[in-house]
Amino acid sequence: MTADSATAAARRTPAIHPAWVRVTHWINALATIVMIGSGWEIYNASPLFGFTFPKSITLGGWLAGALLWHFAAMWVLAVNGLVYLALGISTGHFRRRLLPIRPNEVAADFKAALKFRLKHDDPALYNAMQRLLYLGVILAGIVIVLSGLAMWKPIQLQELTALFGGYEAARYVHFFAMAAIVGFLAVHIVLALVVPRSLRTMVTGR
Repeated sequence: MTADSATAAARRTPAIHPAWVRVTHWINALATIVMIGSGWEIYNASPLFGFTFPKSITLGGWLAGALLWHFAAMWVLAVNGLVYLALGISTGHFRRRLLPIRPNEVAADFKAALKFRLKHDDPALYNAMQRLLYLGVILAGIVIVLSGLAMWKPIQLQELTALFGGYEAARYVHFFAMAAIVGFLAVHIVLALVVPRSLRTMVTGR
C-alpha cells in the first residue's frame, strides 16, 4: 500500500473521537483549569478548612480578580458543557462509549490497575474504570455548576440553594465537587502520559 492510499484509507476510517468531542474536550479543559485556579484564590479569601492554596497555583491575584476570571470561565464551561451533553446524548456517543458499567468489570479493572496490568489496546474502547471515571466527572461537573449558581445567586435561586442545604452547605458541595474534578484530572493526565496515543487521538481524532 502506498503512502497516498494509506492516507486515503485513514481518512475513510471513522474517527475515534469526532471533531465535536475534541473541540468541546479542549474548551472544557481550558475552562476547568481557569475555574480551578481562580476558585482556589476565592477559597483563600474565606477558607472552609484549616489550609489555603499557595499563591503560585492560584489565578486572579486577589479576590476581585479571581472572581472576574471565575465568572468568565463559568459561562464558557456551562455553555460548552451543555453542547457536549446535548451532542453526547443525541448522537448516542455516551451510550456507546460510557455504558454499560458493571460492578464486576469495574472491580476487575481496578485490581488490574493496581497491578499496572490494565489494558489500553484499543483507544476507541473505554475499559470499565474509564467509563466510571468519565461518567463521574460529568456528574461532578453538573454538581459544581449548580452549586456555583446556588452560591452566586442565593436569593434569586433560593430553591436551588435550598436543594443544597443552604449557602454554606453549597460551599462544601462545591469544594468537594472541585476536589473530585482535580482528582480526575490528575489520573487523566497520568494515563495520557502512560498511554500517549490516547492524547494523540484527542488531537487528531485518529
